[in-house]
Amino acid sequence: MTTQASLNKPAGDARATTAPPFRTSRRAFLAGAGGAALGLELLGGVSPAFAEGGLTPGDAALLRFAAAAEIIETDFWQQYNELGGIQDSEVPGGTGSQAYTAALAVLDSDMAQYVHDNTEDEFTHFTFLNAYLASKGAEPVNLDRFRTLPSSQATGAQQIGRLTNLMQLTVDTSWWTRYRSRTKNPDFGDTFPPAVPGLLDGEFPAIPRSDSDLAPSDHLQAIANTAGFHFATIEQGGNSLYPSMAQRATHREVLRILISIGPTETMHFQTWADKAGNAPPLTDPTNGLVFPDLNSPPFGGEDFQTNLIMPEPTVFLDRNLPVCSIIRPTNTQDAAMGVVDFLTAMGLFKGQSPEFFTVLRGLAMAADAARHGM
Repeated sequence: MTTQASLNKPAGDARATTAPPFRTSRRAFLAGAGGAALGLELLGGVSPAFAEGGLTPGDAALLRFAAAAEIIETDFWQQYNELGGIQDSEVPGGTGSQAYTAALAVLDSDMAQYVHDNTEDEFTHFTFLNAYLASKGAEPVNLDRFRTLPSSQATGAQQIGRLTNLMQLTVDTSWWTRYRSRTKNPDFGDTFPPAVPGLLDGEFPAIPRSDSDLAPSDHLQAIANTAGFHFATIEQGGNSLYPSMAQRATHREVLRILISIGPTETMHFQTWADKAGNAPPLTDPTNGLVFPDLNSPPFGGEDFQTNLIMPEPTVFLDRNLPVCSIIRPTNTQDAAMGVVDFLTAMGLFKGQSPEFFTVLRGLAMAADAARHGM
């Protein structure tokens, strides 16, 4: 991943401490694993039991950052599922918003199922990573004390504390042209134009903030379109993060974990890239946000056409080598900090505390310091 009115609530706000039933059950093991909220004092420490597990401090740092990233992903995917997905025993919480669900279905009739399944996947990722860390005597990641951001007030959303803010997003859609380019690669420092320039020029909701956002219809559809592009924007980040971190792993089992979870992010990304292409062209009557027709001038051509969802071949490793269809970027230098900067610039953490950023950046620094074989 590369990369808005104060939303902080008092520490005593009930929403900051009330977790949904599914989240609580997924994390029950933390109490027995010494899973106190992770602070900077934990970033460089490795317990004797962990050392005996045969893993390096760098491997622990890679897995902790991956767990933190998955916890953050789970937080916002759960918000999407509460309003626009399927609420069931696999992903409980919320009661749905019929109008928002219908707007998402304009992008694909199966959107509710896809949102549900992506949400469940992220739950399993962070739960597994934390359990694996604990099994090796390492500290798992717990960000629960930072669940202080407010929920959407729209009917269907739970009123609990959140880690992330989906109501003031600035979405970088340059991944659209990056994956269609045959001559450029971000690993060489190349840059790419966005598919929806307007999403970089303001702060826009990807979920209804209240029931007043359910009308007029083009406004609600613009919110659903924003979500559709945000889905792919997020998942292309994980699509790159896991192969970037895998290059720094030492223990074979840690490498196996990273290269096993990473491809699921790629499956998510390709699904959402396809659905984003179905977002109807429109102008939001409330704020002027424009979703262009990507198949017509001044867009159009292979760099923008909406039915291209597989990576076009491009330069890789050396411009003198033949082009190759690849995940991009996969440069491992500062990959984790790049994720933090990207998500921050997106507005996903609008309203979070300084301590949250300190902890998250500390996790990223530790992951970026990991070295294969050290």
